[in-house]
Amino acid sequence: MTAASIDPANIRNFNIIAHIDHGKSTLADRILLACGALTKREMKGQTLDSMDLERERGITIKAKAVALDYEQDGEMYRLNLIDTPGHVDFSYEVSRSMFACEGSLLLVDAAQGVQAQTVANAYLAIESDLEIIPVLNKVDLQAARPDEIKEELETTFGIEPDEVLSVSAKTGLGVPELMRAIIARIPAPTGSADSPLRGLIFDSVYDTYRGVIVYLRVMDGEIRKRDKVRFMGTETTHEVLEVGTMRPKMTPCEALGVGETGYLWCNIKDLHEVNVGDTVVLEKYASEMEPLKGYHEPKTMVHCGIYPVQSSDFDDLRKALEKLSLNDASFTFHPESSEALGFGFRCGFLGLLHMEIVQERVERESGLDILQTAPNVTYEVLKRDGDVVTVERPSDLPDPSVIEEFREPVVQLSVLCPATNIGVVMQLCLDRRGTYRRTEYLSKDRVQLVYEVPMAEILYDFYDILKSATRGYGSMDYEVMGFHAGHLVKVRLMVAGEDVDALSFICHRDDAERRGRDILKRLRKKIRRHLFAVSLQAAIGGKIIARETISPTRKDVTSKCYGGDISRKRKLLEKQKKGKKRMKAVGGVEIPQEAFLSVLGEVGDDDKKKKR
Repeated sequence: MTAASIDPANIRNFNIIAHIDHGKSTLADRILLACGALTKREMKGQTLDSMDLERERGITIKAKAVALDYEQDGEMYRLNLIDTPGHVDFSYEVSRSMFACEGSLLLVDAAQGVQAQTVANAYLAIESDLEIIPVLNKVDLQAARPDEIKEELETTFGIEPDEVLSVSAKTGLGVPELMRAIIARIPAPTGSADSPLRGLIFDSVYDTYRGVIVYLRVMDGEIRKRDKVRFMGTETTHEVLEVGTMRPKMTPCEALGVGETGYLWCNIKDLHEVNVGDTVVLEKYASEMEPLKGYHEPKTMVHCGIYPVQSSDFDDLRKALEKLSLNDASFTFHPESSEALGFGFRCGFLGLLHMEIVQERVERESGLDILQTAPNVTYEVLKRDGDVVTVERPSDLPDPSVIEEFREPVVQLSVLCPATNIGVVMQLCLDRRGTYRRTEYLSKDRVQLVYEVPMAEILYDFYDILKSATRGYGSMDYEVMGFHAGHLVKVRLMVAGEDVDALSFICHRDDAERRGRDILKRLRKKIRRHLFAVSLQAAIGGKIIARETISPTRKDVTSKCYGGDISRKRKLLEKQKKGKKRMKAVGGVEIPQEAFLSVLGEVGDDDKKKKR
């Protein structure tokens, strides 16, 4: 049966959305089994999580699409399922999947209840005008609280308790009823089969042998093998060599019809010819076609430098990052150079976990050894002439004399926690310069606190401390509100009177002295002693706020003076002093690369220890 032979009225496109660890991938496995896509013998946990990294960490990193055939009441249906990530750092994957669907399964853990990312993903589905099917998972657990969780769903989203389906993805309980609900509640795709082709690229991946493989959703018309297609965004034309569906492996077919999701292979070797969110049309109709509404570009909020350990690997690193950015549209990079680390790239991420995952993927997929600097957020500066400058690293900061206003990114932080932990969570938010907004009770035992907090304050260890303070029951989600003015300063670090840009940082004025002193203490341990004294200083503008000194190595020049007048010893010491002064004037301080990396990598760890 080819994809085009399915009646569009029998197609159902939907995704699974939930908070992290609420059972999305397990439910996807159970649906695969119910549709006969895999046998019990072929099944393994997290079937759609194909990356080793996903399996090791037990999280979904990439949204995965799969086409399934399901027979009900003698009629064949095509179910196009997209399994999505649950962590806030990968919310862009979830928002992209909404464009390829007409419905969403809102999955909630029957023991943990509504969590922060449950709320965020549900509102994404509502804004995308998708049909939501609420599903209560893990109802077979002894700690399950189905009645209380249904009450939370009603309070939070206005969902009637009798609309909520109860399932156990692990045992298969309630899955047949869920399959019926998917077919009954989720609408068939709208689109004209007689119109010319219009398809939305919702993902892409690079294959070593075949080049770029494009994943698309057909909105109108159909696409066949040997068609000449045009990508409207990049204005490139290609011949379709293969089309097919994911079942869950790539399975070629004759055509993809209206409402279908599948893959497209055109032997594209240039990575820049494909953009996620682009519109695919037939070349002969390209001049008269309007592009589909694409995706909003995600705003990267965390930046760090990535450098190759061996400078000769720079080109290999660039190619590895290009391949990765094709598969992860929320990741950005551009070249930069550092006096300490050489040539590398300035990379942008949506969060710390996103940054960590990208680093591991680059190392595994390319086999390169890379170095990573400490992460920092993006700032904005309003200059006196009215220009607004984006600052991704301290060295980009304009001269203080032309700065009218220094702005930092502020997020709206939503924390869900037990009602008994309100006090400790409020204190934690206040310690991070948070501004209280509101409190919402989801039930008598569950509460949501909303604060506005500078993003730099929740960057390193906020989530870890929140989990500890709430005994694991707290969860958080954040949404970037914009840039607000703050009392921010750039702290310059100097070694022997010379600025070291790679170690400079931006922070709030109240934290500047403590952070500067901490870094100098670390640097003092890493730089070897010279024949002259080496000063380490932290400064704001021209004012020194912290100082450490590395004492010089000394030779005991008075050892041969075993007797005689004290003036003989004093004369030798004075001679040594003059020699060291002259040596300091002409000598340079060598900072080994290991010292840079050690200090850069430990800045965040140091903050974490201090604030605990």
